[in-house]
Amino acid sequence: MSEKEKEKPIEEKEQPSVEAGEIAKKDEEIGNLVDRLKRLQAEFENYKRRTSKELESLAERISDRTILEFLPLYDNLQRAFESYASDKNVEGFVAGVERIFAQFTQLLEQKGVTKIEAVGKKFDPALHEALLSVESEEEKNTIIEEFSAGYIREGRVLSPSRVTVSKGPARVKEEGEG
Repeated sequence: MSEKEKEKPIEEKEQPSVEAGEIAKKDEEIGNLVDRLKRLQAEFENYKRRTSKELESLAERISDRTILEFLPLYDNLQRAFESYASDKNVEGFVAGVERIFAQFTQLLEQKGVTKIEAVGKKFDPALHEALLSVESEEEKNTIIEEFSAGYIREGRVLSPSRVTVSKGPARVKEEGEG
């Protein structure tokens, strides 16, 4: 046998052990990747729980801050009622309620809340909720009465205006119509 022929069987004999070594390496890599994946999954679950708690906490703080802004109005209204109960001064009571209303209006303005214009405007289903539709001298789809005001904040409708909408003038029945 030549030397090349002698070497060939040796290479073939070594090949299974090389493949076994490569397989062991690949198995180890797979194990490492699986462990890493499990850690990343656990970290992600922890992240989801943490962000959920943070969002809940943020919502509570926002709610608390909003309540704190309304408490002075509540206190002033309570004082107005107590004052009226003690001296029955109607003018003073009305003046106090007017001041509270002004404070309340100012707070809403600071928060970017504006009233939706309704009466005399064209009905817009994005801004208005029609409770009634009646015949009137006003043009069809014109708002003729507002039951409750609607409000917008930063382009979003907080609550629609609840309104009555005109059907237009009543049609006069001509002779021969049933």
